[in-house]
Amino acid sequence: MNEVELKKIKEKALEDHIPIIMDDTLEVIDEILKEAKPKAILEIGTAVGYSAMCFSRYLAEDGKIDTIEREHDRVEEAKINIQKVGVADKINIIEGDAVEILPTLDKKYDVVFIDAAKGKYPFFLEQAKRMLNKNGIIFADNILYKGYVMSDYNKHKQRTAVRNLREYIKEVTEDETCTTEILEVGDGLAISRF
Repeated sequence: MNEVELKKIKEKALEDHIPIIMDDTLEVIDEILKEAKPKAILEIGTAVGYSAMCFSRYLAEDGKIDTIEREHDRVEEAKINIQKVGVADKINIIEGDAVEILPTLDKKYDVVFIDAAKGKYPFFLEQAKRMLNKNGIIFADNILYKGYVMSDYNKHKQRTAVRNLREYIKEVTEDETCTTEILEVGDGLAISRF
């Protein structure tokens, strides 16, 4: 893996205000992936491919990451980035809307990383659970959404996202088939182990 290129990609994304995984969130996930050595990871929300490239370090031998992105320009940029970093053999980008793509996927994953439209998190969770292997892990990034989720915040523009993130948290914390912890790293990270 070309770490120099990876660092450049990260810096450019931050300059361009493209939302990428925050360092402290990545550190937590890295520790878990290091131990889990997943063979198959599903990522919902590719952006420029940064998190997928970071996660690819911890794949088991012959492991693969499928990552879904709906914005064509981001897909093209991610493809270039993944080539530059030298992990194109480990990452498969699926272009399209995750809401349409997920129901068509018939694969099993050890890890699912959710980092896409906040208003769709409950749907993503339902699909992720369907495709998760036994002892699988689901990560949901930005689960506390700037602190709005745990406050009385009720601005109309964010109302749906906040309501659906709260629903996601309620579902994973009340689900007896998994254990969930919500960490205040980055913009909030939910870790559900099934």
